[in-house]
Amino acid sequence: MIDLHTHSTCSDGTDTPFALVKKALAAGVTTLGITDHDSTAGWSEAITAIQPQIQLVLGAEISCLTTDGVSVHMLGLLFDGEHKEMQQMLEDSRDTRIPRMRKMIELLRADGIDISIEDVNRVAPTGSTLGRPHLADALVAKGIVASRDEAFLDLLHNESKYYVSHAAPTPVEAISVIRRAGGVAVIAHPFASRRGEILVPESFTDLLAAGLNGIEVHHRDQNAQEQKVLTDIARGLNLVVTGSSDYHGTGKLNSMAENTTHPAQWEMLESAANARRVITV
Repeated sequence: MIDLHTHSTCSDGTDTPFALVKKALAAGVTTLGITDHDSTAGWSEAITAIQPQIQLVLGAEISCLTTDGVSVHMLGLLFDGEHKEMQQMLEDSRDTRIPRMRKMIELLRADGIDISIEDVNRVAPTGSTLGRPHLADALVAKGIVASRDEAFLDLLHNESKYYVSHAAPTPVEAISVIRRAGGVAVIAHPFASRRGEILVPESFTDLLAAGLNGIEVHHRDQNAQEQKVLTDIARGLNLVVTGSSDYHGTGKLNSMAENTTHPAQWEMLESAANARRVITV
């Protein structure tokens, strides 16, 4: 089984990179993508956990904003981790997250919701890329909501009055940097309507021109009709179709390998990188 989109405690997951790989092994995953938000910090630890039964695809999920303000996530896979431009883009995105978090907390407090940056820092693992899931965890810890999913459904979705965007590359810019770093670019859950604003089919023309390699079609936040439309778009543009769990550990419903990528599709995607960077033992 091939699961190309998972998260560890180096961003907003609840499993360490080592534990993440072990859970993937237990679930029967044979190819695992570790794609923490705007970070490659978990790569080294994840590598120490691999066994002959599993290979590791190193990557990152890059936070993007379209020119008209729609939040988009781009999976960069198999890029050179030492590429300076790539690491600078990830660092710049991480640096904007704390001011963003403070603003969201300010908006919540203005409506009488008792939450603070200290509450968020208390639940966020040391060194993690701060994000909305950590704010959700703080809300759970204080008994304001029952789960991460409830927090996102009621308070933290993209169209919520408490949502604040942060400085980020456009999807085209992110794809361009990923490709210059030798990697491949897959747009994550582009039609995930339950998250708020989504892309429209016409958006993919510019992404294709920038070097987009694939579309994450099979994802729990995209319904059957959305997945069908995305499959048709991918086929029409000769893009790879992927499926992934977007696993974060406890607090979210996503199960490891609940959606997977077909081996033939993965073979096409891997071949588009400028070097073989899959980690094996």
